[in-house]
Amino acid sequence: MHEYQSAAIMEGAGVNVPFGIAAHSVEEAVAAAKQIGDEEVVIKSQILAGGRGLGSFTNGLQGGVHIIPTEKVEEYASQMLGGTLVTKQSGPAGKPVNTLLLAKKMSLARECYFSIIMDRVSQGALIIASAEGGTSIEDLAESNPEKIIQVPVDLSVGITDADIETVVKGLQVTGDEQAAGEQIRALFNLFVEKDCTMVEVNPLAEDTEGNLIAADAKIGFDDNASFRQADIFEQRDFSQEDSREVAATKFDLNYIGLDGDIGCMVNGAGLAMATMDIISMKGGTPANFLDVGGSATTEQITAAFEIITADPSVKAILVNIFGGIMRCDVIAQGIIEASKSLDLKIPVVVRLEGTKVEEGKQLLQDSGLQLISANDLDDAAEKAVAAIA
Repeated sequence: MHEYQSAAIMEGAGVNVPFGIAAHSVEEAVAAAKQIGDEEVVIKSQILAGGRGLGSFTNGLQGGVHIIPTEKVEEYASQMLGGTLVTKQSGPAGKPVNTLLLAKKMSLARECYFSIIMDRVSQGALIIASAEGGTSIEDLAESNPEKIIQVPVDLSVGITDADIETVVKGLQVTGDEQAAGEQIRALFNLFVEKDCTMVEVNPLAEDTEGNLIAADAKIGFDDNASFRQADIFEQRDFSQEDSREVAATKFDLNYIGLDGDIGCMVNGAGLAMATMDIISMKGGTPANFLDVGGSATTEQITAAFEIITADPSVKAILVNIFGGIMRCDVIAQGIIEASKSLDLKIPVVVRLEGTKVEEGKQLLQDSGLQLISANDLDDAAEKAVAAIA
């Protein structure tokens, strides 16, 4: 979610956040600054990537976050809205800025770092905090790891007073420690109640009176909880995502675009990773990760081919299916229908193994299509690489 959306959720959970107004046009930005009513205002680009303050627009404007005089809001909003902001987390292509957050400038005395993530080691939630914030936590972890505290929280018990005390001490709070502790508790309750995978506040700042304020807000949510958090998932901004990944989601497929030229369609994430590795070992470059899952239908297979071939850099497709729950004859039928409906002009290498494999191979053989059959994964990767050599 964008910062302005996350801030609204935090505020609803009892977390202190700066007053702010989202704007989707220059006119809305000017009106928002006027409503805030101060001589200066904070104008913040809203993209789904970190490092906005140190980023740069492709039009030459430096920085995606500025503190500016109110009379300059129109000038800055005109340059930011509709622009593309590139940060160290966005990738070189950057992200489109369609929304700005106009926020009240706060009198902040110091900046801390606070986050909650899921932790494999403790198999629960992990609070990461530091008395130093406002910049990259990764850089701090490399230069001064001793300044970062980690507090695992048992989700079956919940956050304890001792956990909160450890975090408050680690943040070196100078104001009311009990009030600070209630802010930490509110953030943790939000993490649990909203099915979050991450809650990050950087900076979690102290104002001149010692109050903790979430001066930034970044929240990630578990996709598996979308049915339970429908109001949150309805706010998803698809303009920030790869259109192919969005299309895959609609068909319950897992897709990640890469920069190679051999499209991969596989069932199972582990098998997909192995397939990409072997393609690389054979001298090729995978164009994507696409997992059709263990129970794909003919319709999903056709959709998978459409998504893969939407990438103009794809010169061949490698289908690698191990039929456990998945039936190879269903996959074969999907391949045949997709090849015919899309009128594929690129080589398709197919390796099938497992449930109803002979029936699947027979369907492919009888289809009359120019499909390249492979005996195993090594053979499939070699043939896919050779097909575009």
